[in-house]
Amino acid sequence: MSRVQTKYVCQSCAYESPRWIGKCPNCDEWNTFVEEITDRSKPSKSKQSSIIKNVSAPVPLVDVKVADEPRTSTRIPEFDRVLGGGIVAGSVVLIGGDPGIGKSTLMMQMAAALTDTVVLYITGEESVNQIKLRSERLEKKPSNNLLLLAETSLHVIDALLEKAQPDLIIVDSIQTMYRPELESAPGTVSQVREATALFMRYAKSKGTPVFLVGHVTKDGLIAGPKVVEHMVDTVLQFEGEQHYAYRILRAIKNRFGSTNEIGIFEMHNNGLREVTNPSEVFLSQRKSGTSGSAVVASMEGTRPLLLEVQALVAPTSYGVPQRSATGFDSKRLQMLLAVLEKRVGLHVGHYDVFVNVAGGIRAVEPAIDLGMALSIVSSLRDIPVEPQTVAIGEIGLGGEIRTISQIEKRIAEAKKLGFKRILIPKNNLKGSGTNGEVKLIEVDTVDEALRHVIS
Repeated sequence: MSRVQTKYVCQSCAYESPRWIGKCPNCDEWNTFVEEITDRSKPSKSKQSSIIKNVSAPVPLVDVKVADEPRTSTRIPEFDRVLGGGIVAGSVVLIGGDPGIGKSTLMMQMAAALTDTVVLYITGEESVNQIKLRSERLEKKPSNNLLLLAETSLHVIDALLEKAQPDLIIVDSIQTMYRPELESAPGTVSQVREATALFMRYAKSKGTPVFLVGHVTKDGLIAGPKVVEHMVDTVLQFEGEQHYAYRILRAIKNRFGSTNEIGIFEMHNNGLREVTNPSEVFLSQRKSGTSGSAVVASMEGTRPLLLEVQALVAPTSYGVPQRSATGFDSKRLQMLLAVLEKRVGLHVGHYDVFVNVAGGIRAVEPAIDLGMALSIVSSLRDIPVEPQTVAIGEIGLGGEIRTISQIEKRIAEAKKLGFKRILIPKNNLKGSGTNGEVKLIEVDTVDEALRHVIS
């Protein structure tokens, strides 16, 4: 077999070189050369004519018949929610997450649940014996339709795919796959791109869904070239802290559904379990009557979540006060402190401020601003926030409480969990007052909100 020709292309200016060099002589950028396969031979005229015959002719847009994409359930409702209703035939899904977060566990649980589907589990990091041990630890019964393959060579995998003809493919992980013709090591840009391209071609030609497990960098981004995320149909991020039991599956890109949905899981010794009522779980350890604590209503897609936000304000022992945020944007914390100092007269220049979203959840929605501000004031004054109150609202730089979206769903979630009072932005909901057993309190400024909940 003739050796495949390769070249090195600068990713900044497209300068080509026959070998790898550190600095591009054209644009002076460093470490931008990536190995690419090149084929200079041109097909013969007879081959060109046969290719043209097999290519479909252009079709007018008005003549294209659109049918609903058939979906297959993963048998894991939280997973189906994030995917947009289930697995789409011929789709390629990339799942990224920190080491040990539970990516392989989720894939194994899905593969074990699809007992009527031939699943090919390709592993490049573990042996088939290790996969078997993990399956037993997850207490999943073995299925004859779950096939294991410990292989990393793309040539071998390509040949076996044509022979096995699976209904679903799982690759764990894409960074371990390699093409022997390329000189670069597995996990490099060129190898990951070639591996993804192979599984993409197979998925689109056979209509077989493919799940690719990807590592992440120290910055939390999926390792490998960005072009891989553009190639695949769906990119999912598995989030959570290793010291917390909760895991969040979030869609970053989804061609077949919304990117606003999340799936919430809890890690146990025998695998991941779905959290069907996350608001109740996140508030289960909340202690009423403690200063520096407030309840907020955040939206994750179409799902409302009630979360506890905590603050600790203490005199500083350093020259520069500390500002620390866990699960909350640190820049937004700085903004809230500036608003409280300027608009409310709260002097925090000599205090350390620590804020936290309980449960290891990261909340980035502006609607939790009001609850976070209330918890900071509560901690500073050592006065608890009224325990049966939920705070909803975004705080502007003028100290005003700005309206937020999907207020009805947030109120319904708070009412379901038994809260009696809800602070909402003024004129956010027509007809305020009492909604059943819940009292809706309209507030226009942070000062007004403080007078209602901190006596």
